[in-house]
Formats: sequence, C-alpha cells, structure tokens
Amino acid sequence: MYGEVQGCSIEVIDPSFNDCFVSHARVERLWSGARWSEGPVWFAAGRYLLWSDIPNNRMLRWDETSGNVSEFRAPSQFSNGNTVDQFGRLLSCEHLTRRVTRTEFDGSITVLADQWQGLRLNSPNDLVVKSDGSIWFTDPSYGILSDYEGERAEPELPCQVYRIDVDGTLSVVASDFLKPNGLAFSPDESLLYIADTGASHDPTGPRHIRSMQVSDSGTSLSEGELLAECSNGMFDGFRVDTGGRLWASAADGVHCLNAAGVLIGKIHIPEWVANVTFGGPKLNRLFICGTTSLYSIYLTVNGSTAG
Repeated sequence: MYGEVQGCSIEVIDPSFNDCFVSHARVERLWSGARWSEGPVWFAAGRYLLWSDIPNNRMLRWDETSGNVSEFRAPSQFSNGNTVDQFGRLLSCEHLTRRVTRTEFDGSITVLADQWQGLRLNSPNDLVVKSDGSIWFTDPSYGILSDYEGERAEPELPCQVYRIDVDGTLSVVASDFLKPNGLAFSPDESLLYIADTGASHDPTGPRHIRSMQVSDSGTSLSEGELLAECSNGMFDGFRVDTGGRLWASAADGVHCLNAAGVLIGKIHIPEWVANVTFGGPKLNRLFICGTTSLYSIYLTVNGSTAG
C-alpha cells in the first residue's frame, strides 16, 4: 500500500492498477458533516460538484474554485442519485416524491417519471443517460422502507429498472433484481452494468454487479450475466472509465474492476462509500461519497462520461 492520508490508502491487487495513478497520488478529504452522502454529479461549466445528503433532506454543493461547501437545495425531497443530461441539466432521483425529475435552467422542476401503469414508483435510486438522450434508472424500495431516507409506505410495484425515452415514454427494461441500485454503461454503450444490493435486507441476497447486453435498437436489455461479487459489503453506485474499468463503491472504499470483472485494486476510505463520479476539466478526478464526507483523488485515467 502507498499514499496513506487520514486513514485512506491505495491497495494494488493487480499490477495494472498502478497505471491508474501517479506514484505520489493522495486521497483528499474535501468536506465532512453529512449523514449519508450519495449521488455525486459534476458540473463542468460552474466547476462545482453536487451531491445528496439523503437523511438530512438536502443537496450540497462543493465549489472547486474556493473549496467551500454550501446548501444547494433543501428540502431536496430526500434526493438520492443525480446526473446530468446532454444539455447539462440536473437529473435527480427523489425518494420522498417517488419520482425522477429534471431541474431546468431557470430552476423549475420537471417530473420525468413518477408512476408505471397507474401505480407509484417505489423510490428511484440512481440514473444514467445514454448518448441517444434516453434515461435509465433503478427503483428499489429503500426510500419507503422507513422514514429515515424518505417516508414509510407499502410498495405498489416490484423493484425494477426503467428507461425513459426521449419522447417521455416509460418502459421496464429489467425486472429480475431484488434491489437494483447503481448502474452505468460501458464506454461503447453495448453493455449496461447494474448493481443488486439485495443483501442489505436479506443476508443471502445478492451483492453483485451484473452485465446486461444492450439491444441493437438501444431500447432493451438481455438477461445478462454476473460480472463481479463484492468482497466487502455491497456494490452501490459506480462509474466507468474510458478503459472500461469500473470504479465501484463498497464498505471499505472504492473497488476497481477491469472490464472482465476482476478486482485489480482498492482505494481504502475510512467509512462506507455509497457512490462516486468523475469530474474536473479532463474527468480525471474521482469524487467519492463516503458516509459523512466527500473525498477525491486524481487519476491518470478518465471517466467515460460526465455526471
């Protein structure tokens, strides 16, 4: 291990992981004071990062130019995952309202999805935008299981993965997950990776990422296959770099998997990590949402997409 800073360290499991860092790479803690950090998203034009503090019902904003953190939105409807669309607009998953929304440039909110076949969604969790403008999101029941991350309620739908077409049409693309969670496309968008955190409420449940083949039309998925099992806790949110590596959150930090699903290294963080994203002008800075804190580390690889 090397690069130890404030309980953080880099663990090289396969020599190929060395190519992802300079020799003096260090993890920085940028801020602390959240209850459960999630959904980081980078806004290049403003040089700032937004993320959700779910139980505190707020979104926070870290400014790269000053290092200051401020409250971006409160209440945030217990927002969880966030990303940006092709036009740079904020897309959010909201637990309390059980919907996916878009924040327009004037600050108004547009509801993109809140029900399926007349029934309310559970609690949209994470989302990703494909190059054709379609939005793909997961809908587990975490936000309605208690009042901690939303509002307790009985589910009206099974936990599924959905796709919002550019014309607003909603469709189910996967229905065989126990608790679908983080998701990301491969660099060429031929695959959609989806995490299943079913072990959070069932000790025998899944704690893995599956690889799903995207159809030629770009509108549906194959049944897919197991890509990787989490060796510590569960995979939650994750992102993919241009080399096809997955940077996945876990109980002991960030696990880096190669395109074949092999664990090649870890960034150890002294608290449970829920999500990550790439940011900076070259998308070579990995932002890490630990339970209470925001961390970052510069890499020698680049994120495949913004947000």
